Formats: sequence, structure tokens, C-alpha cells
Amino acid sequence: MKIMENNFSSKQVSEKTGLSIHTLRYYEQIGLIDGIERDVNGYRKYSQSDIVWFQVLSYFRAMGMPIREMQEFFALNDSQVSPITARREFMETYRIKVIDQMKELENTLEKVDEKIIFFKNLEESDKLQKNPMKEI
Repeated sequence: MKIMENNFSSKQVSEKTGLSIHTLRYYEQIGLIDGIERDVNGYRKYSQSDIVWFQVLSYFRAMGMPIREMQEFFALNDSQVSPITARREFMETYRIKVIDQMKELENTLEKVDEKIIFFKNLEESDKLQKNPMKEI
């Protein structure tokens, strides 16, 4: 059972994390966070540690990490290796993926720049053909 440092409502957690209430529930539904306490009326009551975990998940999403990989990260609690070591190794592997994505984006950007130059040259060529004396 989780120690409740504070009791926060879904609305309060949403405001603190920037995640929608729907997202909070969805993350619980798919197992990215568990052990959410309920009050006597069945309303979710979140702890400070839940908020921190939601902030971590929000950070991962901002990094572009897919939900599936976030689930893998969460599951590292159950691994045979120390969860801290397993999570560090996971992040090192994810870092390599991000570097590869950056290289792909750099290549794409180079191609876009080449097309911009191509179209600028076409524009200049078109201007010359329409007004050949203007450029002299």
C-alpha cells in the first residue's frame, strides 16, 4: 500500500502536471501507474509520488517516447536487475534511438534545404526568362 503524503484530486493533479484528467485515467488503465487510492465515494486520490510519476511520464511524452516504451520502462520494477540499473540502461538505449532520429531529421532537413535552393533557382530562372533585360 502506498503512503499518502497528500491527497490530491484528479483536477489538482491535472493542473500540477499539465495532463488532462482523461490522460491520467488512461495511464492508469494501461498500467503506466498503479495503486491509485480511492476515497469512500470512489474518487481517485493521488499522492505526491503519483504526481512525480505523472511528471516523469509527461517528460517522456515530451521527448517523443511512445506509450509502448513507457510501459516497458514502468515494467522494469519487476526485473531481476536493480530497477535503477535497468532504467539507466533503458534510457541509454533510448538515447541511442534519439540520436538516430536526430540524424534522420538532419538528413531530411538537408533535403528540404536542397529543395528550397532548387525552387529559388527556378524562381530566378523564371524571372530572367520573363524580363531578361532587368537583370543586366
